[in-house]
Amino acid sequence: MLENLKIGILGGGQLGSMLIRHAVDFGLSISVLDKDTNAPCVRYTSSFFPGDPKSYEAVLEFGKGLDVITIEMEAVNIDALQQLAKQGVKVFPAPDTIKIIQDKYTQKQFLLSHNIPVVPGVAVDGKSDLHNYENKLPGCLKKRRDGYDGYGVMVLKTSADIATAFDAPSVLEELVDIKHEIAVIVARNEHGAVKCYDPVMMEFSEEKFVLESQIAPALIDEAIVKEATSLAEKIADALQLVGILAVEMFITKDNRILVNELAPRPHNSGHHTIEASTTSQYEQLLRAILGLPLGDTSLHLPSLMMNILETEALNSNRQEKLQRLLDLPGVHLHWYGKKGGRPGRKVGHITITGNTMENIVSKAETVREILN
Repeated sequence: MLENLKIGILGGGQLGSMLIRHAVDFGLSISVLDKDTNAPCVRYTSSFFPGDPKSYEAVLEFGKGLDVITIEMEAVNIDALQQLAKQGVKVFPAPDTIKIIQDKYTQKQFLLSHNIPVVPGVAVDGKSDLHNYENKLPGCLKKRRDGYDGYGVMVLKTSADIATAFDAPSVLEELVDIKHEIAVIVARNEHGAVKCYDPVMMEFSEEKFVLESQIAPALIDEAIVKEATSLAEKIADALQLVGILAVEMFITKDNRILVNELAPRPHNSGHHTIEASTTSQYEQLLRAILGLPLGDTSLHLPSLMMNILETEALNSNRQEKLQRLLDLPGVHLHWYGKKGGRPGRKVGHITITGNTMENIVSKAETVREILN
């Protein structure tokens, strides 16, 4: 019975808290491991364990007695997860899958080995090594590990920019002539059943490389939809995925699709599925890791999702701004309840649904005016 299963999440952020919300519908018992005792998940579970998901000892101790472990972040201890899997704990996605994706260069090499088109890139050891690749500039520099929400990404235009580059193992990628950035979320269970959500079109901040908003469905040709969906399914099968996977892709000016990055967990590009899809990405993850039939991924409404980033303007009159947002029809607020303060971090998101994309985009402009 589902209510007897003990499920653990590595990471206590907003993705975990939204997963717990959907676990309630299945009567599931959820435990969480996170080093932040003020993490968003803390208030939603009576089984919170303070500890670092990157610590071997913490993850091993947390996993004892659990039936299933999943993740809401990639920065977790692989060795401990492999040991728990040997002891009979089901770990989804599999430790080997997480390990491939944790390192952006390893991830790229894996995709190339399965004939998946990617952005060309070379591995660099650090800042000094970049001077050996000055002929490849301008380029996009990404830390190989632990980058998220734009952290660990920068554009190097000339050799003069190397002075302020990351001094860490990184990947230097070619700058791509991008027409659109899209994402496809794909789910796969232990039986090999695979289902994809409709591609979404994403808009990023050029300054901070953080997702500002996305629309679903993406306004792209049907041929591109089919190709993107097929690539996501192919990657899920190649990884032998059990769980969900966000596949971020570039559509170039000449209509080629290049895979940018993978995330083997719930993803920002899938938040809209809570309001706009028959089965949310969070419910789908639970279905996949529990051996249940995968749910219907169809959109029943077009939507636009906007991230809410912490700013001085928002903090100065937050209560009034949120009340004005809640007064707008078709606007659904998700406030993460994060404590402390750090400008630029995600503190919530808004999903706008409606009958036409024109109406939705118009409401989005009103939302931006309120937040700014």
